[in-house]
Amino acid sequence: MAQAKKKEPGRIAQMWQVFQMTRRTDKAVLPLVVISFVAPIAAGVAIALIFFPGVITLIVLIVIGILSGLLLALVVLGRRAEAAAYSQMSGQPGATGAVLSSALRRGWITSDTPIAVNKNRDAVFRAIGRGGIVIVAEGPMSRTARMADDEARKVSRVVPNVPTHILHVGPDASSIALKALPREIRKIKRTLTKREVQVISSRLSSLAPGMPIPKGIDPRKVRAGRPR
Repeated sequence: MAQAKKKEPGRIAQMWQVFQMTRRTDKAVLPLVVISFVAPIAAGVAIALIFFPGVITLIVLIVIGILSGLLLALVVLGRRAEAAAYSQMSGQPGATGAVLSSALRRGWITSDTPIAVNKNRDAVFRAIGRGGIVIVAEGPMSRTARMADDEARKVSRVVPNVPTHILHVGPDASSIALKALPREIRKIKRTLTKREVQVISSRLSSLAPGMPIPKGIDPRKVRAGRPR
C-alpha cells in the first residue's frame, strides 16, 4: 500500500515555522513583530478617544488597527526572515547559486549548479538576462578572480559582443554582500531582447557541463525570498 502523501502545513503553520526559524538567529524579531502589531491598534484607539468619541467609531478604528497591525507585522517578519536567511547562508559553499535561483526568477536564466569549482570549494556561477551575461564568483578574490576571467573568456568565444559582467561575492572589502547580489544584478542596464536571451542560453549550453554543487548548502531547502 502506497504511503499517503504528507499534508502540507497551512498558511498560519508556515508563518509560525518562519517565525521560529528567524527567532533562532534574530532575537529582536519578537519585540519588533509585537510592536508592529500593537502600534496601529493603539493609534486607532487614541484617535477614536481624542478626535472621534463614540463606541461605533472606536470599534471601527480598532478593527482597522488590527488589520493594519497584522499587515505591518507580516511585512516586518518577512524582512527579518529574509535577513536571517541571508545571514545563515552567507559564507556557505553554493549560497550564491541558491540566491541566484531564488531571487532572479523573472527574466533571468540561472542555475544553482556552479560552472566552475576549485579545490577550495570556491565556485563560479552564471546568470543570463536582458542585461547580458553575469559571471558571479563566490569566494576570496585572490582565488576566484582568475576563475571568473577564464569563464568570461569562454563566454566571449561562444557569444561574442554580448555584454558580460563579473561580480564577486566573498569576504573582500570590494566584494558584494550576498544579500545585495540580486539588487546589483537588477541594476544592470537591459540591452538584450527576450529572444536574444534564449539564443544566448542555448549557445552557452554547449560549454562544459555544470559541475556538482559543493557540499555545505542545499539550495532547494534554503531560500532567501520573503515568506508568503
